[in-house]
Amino acid sequence: MQDKLRGEEILIIKNITREGPGIIEEILIESGIKYTVVDLSLGQDIQPLDNYGAVIVLGGPDSANDSNPKMKRELALIREVLNADIPYLGICLGFQTLVHAAGGHVVKSKIKEVGFRDPDGEYFEVELTEDGQHDPLFAGLGLSFNVFHLHGETVNLAENMQLLATGKFCQNQIVRAGSNAYGIQCHFELTPEMFETWIKDDPDLQEIDRDILRSDFEVIKNNYTRTGYQLFRNFLKIAGFL
Repeated sequence: MQDKLRGEEILIIKNITREGPGIIEEILIESGIKYTVVDLSLGQDIQPLDNYGAVIVLGGPDSANDSNPKMKRELALIREVLNADIPYLGICLGFQTLVHAAGGHVVKSKIKEVGFRDPDGEYFEVELTEDGQHDPLFAGLGLSFNVFHLHGETVNLAENMQLLATGKFCQNQIVRAGSNAYGIQCHFELTPEMFETWIKDDPDLQEIDRDILRSDFEVIKNNYTRTGYQLFRNFLKIAGFL
């Protein structure tokens, strides 16, 4: 059961309007869980954190190293979340901002990971570490998963972080900071509708043939979607909402 000292809603932070919660939102609606979406790129306000029982921060084109007011606000929010021990899930930029806020470093990746296939032409995959195999975030899942990528930066972890999953080119893919703050570099939240918006509007995806992207998504879509549903439901259980 959810901690009664916490709020009864989930706060979802957008870093750019087109990158929404996707599969996460579908689960929240199906489960009747209250949530609020705040788009930082539009300057929207955030209510006090004691209204929320968990915080999810999504992706975007910014860098956690930016010094603009938006990023300063986001990092301050995440530090507040960590200090209050509120369950946290960060995806892509939300992963990098978690690591930055918790004392790690965000650096340029040697390989820019974009789409479904790596530089060798193989489908991107992440593999659980020993710690990941015992973490409740991956309950009911296998040891490796196909993923979608859209990032040019990676992270160096602080000592207080556990590495839960690794990638072939970009090593640090999924981490936990403390007991209930998770960061995922890759994307498990894509729906077909979101995917079409991204390949139309994202500059990095525009450099890849759309038909190839659609074909790749079709090949892995069923397993990808099942993995996303299980992983996000696991997080909601960790946060006490399911």
